[in-house]
Amino acid sequence: MQTKNTATPSVSPRFALGQVVATPAVLEHLERYGINASEYLNRHVRGDWGEVPPEDAAGNEFAVTRRLRLLSSYTIAGERVWIITEADRSSTCLLFPSEY
Repeated sequence: MQTKNTATPSVSPRFALGQVVATPAVLEHLERYGINASEYLNRHVRGDWGEVPPEDAAGNEFAVTRRLRLLSSYTIAGERVWIITEADRSSTCLLFPSEY
């Protein structure tokens, strides 16, 4: 079961995003619907993990200060999009779950 993150997101960024990239399919989806990814990246970097199971949200909270991988999930224009920041904070990728 997936639930919306109920943690209060931080006002300031909690970690570095590194280089931000997206798969061609996600880029096409965002362009098709005129959506700027920055809204979702801002939510991610501030600890609003979106629609992840409670155990994944807890895992993200643990991972923030331990330099482990971070995963957020948002429904964007009817499609689930994941945002994953690598453990070393060198990059963040927007992708569809089917592309993982």
